[in-house]
Amino acid sequence: MAGRFFVAVADSVFPNLDPARAVLAEIGAELELAADSSPASVMKLAADADAVLVTYAKINADMIRQMKKVRIISRFGIGVDNVDLDAATQRGIVVTKVPDYCIDEVSDHAMALLLSAVRKIPMATDQVHAGTWKMPNFVPIHRLRGSVLGLVGFGRIPQLVAPKAKAFGMRVVAFDPYVPPEVFQNLGVERVELDELLTISDYVSIHSPLTPETKGMFNEAAFKKMKKGSYLVNTARGPIIDEAALAAAVDSGHIAGAALDVMTNEPPVNSPLIGKRHVIITPHTSFYSEESLVELQTKAAQEVANVLTDKAPRNPVNQVAPAKA
Repeated sequence: MAGRFFVAVADSVFPNLDPARAVLAEIGAELELAADSSPASVMKLAADADAVLVTYAKINADMIRQMKKVRIISRFGIGVDNVDLDAATQRGIVVTKVPDYCIDEVSDHAMALLLSAVRKIPMATDQVHAGTWKMPNFVPIHRLRGSVLGLVGFGRIPQLVAPKAKAFGMRVVAFDPYVPPEVFQNLGVERVELDELLTISDYVSIHSPLTPETKGMFNEAAFKKMKKGSYLVNTARGPIIDEAALAAAVDSGHIAGAALDVMTNEPPVNSPLIGKRHVIITPHTSFYSEESLVELQTKAAQEVANVLTDKAPRNPVNQVAPAKA
C-alpha cells in the first residue's frame, strides 16, 4: 500500500485488471484483488482502502460500517443492487455505476435471443446434430414483420433495441413511466401502460432495473395477461421474473417460449426452467465483448480517480455530502 491511494477490488470477471490499473496509476493509486468474494476476504482489503471496485460481490451494511477510509464504491456494471445504498449514504460513501458501457452488446443480445427463440434455432440445431432433419418438428414459426414487440423499460439499451426491431418490420411499443414522452416520439415508439403492453405484444423484452417494485413483476398474473403464444426475453435482472410461474406458463402453452440471459440464481441451480425445450438460457453474457470489458474497467476506475482527487463522479447513484478539504 505504498501508493498515494489504495483501491480494493472485491471481485472480478476480467482476464486482467490492466485497464483499471492504468487509469488509477495516473493518480498514484494501487489496487489489489481480494482472494475471493466472501465478506471476510473483501474486508481484509477494504477495511483500510480508499475505494472499492466491485462486480457481483455483495457489499452489505455490516461491511460498509467496517470501512474506515472508503470514499467511493464503484461498480463494474449498470445495476447496483448488490450494494447497500442506504448504508453507504449514511457513511458518506458515494456509489457509482457505469450505465453506458455495453448498450450495443446487450441490445444486440436481446435481438439475438428474440430471433433465436422465434426461429427456434437452438432446438433445430440440436436435432440436426442428433441426426434428425424434419422441418415439421418446429411448427409453428411466425413472421416477424407486422408483429408487436413490447419493451418493459425504455432506457439506453431498449432505445437501441427499438430501431433494430423496426428494421425487421416490427411495431415497437414501450412502458416506462420515468422517460419523457419526447424520447418515445423521437424514436417512433408508442408509449403504453404495462397492462396494454402485455395484452398486445407478441414478444416482450424486459429492460427494467431490479427494484422492490420490479422484483417478481412477471408473475402468474402478468403471464395470464400476455397474449397466448407470445415470447418473453430478459436481459435485465433475473429476479424480475417469477421462474416457477414462467415455467408453468410455458408448460401450459400460454407462453410459447422464453429467452433469458439472467436468472434469479446464477448459476441457476434447481431452477424449474432448466431443461425446458422452449426456454433458451445464456450465462449472463449479453454485456460481453472484448471492447465492452475495456470500456467498463476504464469508466469504473475513472469514477474512483475522480472522487479520490475531489472531482465530481459522472454517474453517482446516491447523494452524499461533499468531502471536507
